[in-house]
Amino acid sequence: MAESALTLSVDSFWISPYAFSCYVALKEKGLPFEVRPVSLPDRDHHRPDYQRQSLTGRIPMLQHGDFTLSESSAIVEYLDDALPGTPRALPTSVRDRARARQIMAWVRSDLMPIREERATTTMFYERATKPLSAAAQEAARRLMAFALGVVPEGRTSLFGAPWTAADTDLAFMLQRLNLNGYELPPAVRRFAETQWQRPSVQEWVKQKRLPYRPY
Repeated sequence: MAESALTLSVDSFWISPYAFSCYVALKEKGLPFEVRPVSLPDRDHHRPDYQRQSLTGRIPMLQHGDFTLSESSAIVEYLDDALPGTPRALPTSVRDRARARQIMAWVRSDLMPIREERATTTMFYERATKPLSAAAQEAARRLMAFALGVVPEGRTSLFGAPWTAADTDLAFMLQRLNLNGYELPPAVRRFAETQWQRPSVQEWVKQKRLPYRPY
């Protein structure tokens, strides 16, 4: 299985934070893979063949030989388990790995006002023009407190190594605000902007994008 071809299905606008997480992990691991864009406005993810393979009908989806898997956190962990000779996406220490999973789970499941008001279209298409609502300001306050709690003082990565998947996910959430003019604490801004400049991340950022269509 380790030598089987890898294909990652991503959204055709290249704006999904979940597809982004898996794309960066594959790049950081140095793995050759094919990208398969899926048009969400055209409901390609609801087609029977995609539904059958993904089970959830969502993106991203990884295909590794005859095995398919959806849900980004599951994909990242699978890459570590299935391809152990590659750079790890999650830390080797049990406690650091647990913390990384906590960070990744939290940014996927909380902070909804930020995700709604600073959608990924404002990162890759047009910047936001409306100020944050009171709910989003409170979510931003909680995000800053969290980031200050987990980003080590004077460092631009979370766990000693230059990169983990948790670095990618937290930086993406912070960049929703940073790119739209929200003032991050200096240490948090350095962390987010350093992670954002990684070549793996910049390959995603600089993708040529189709004109956006709401879906």
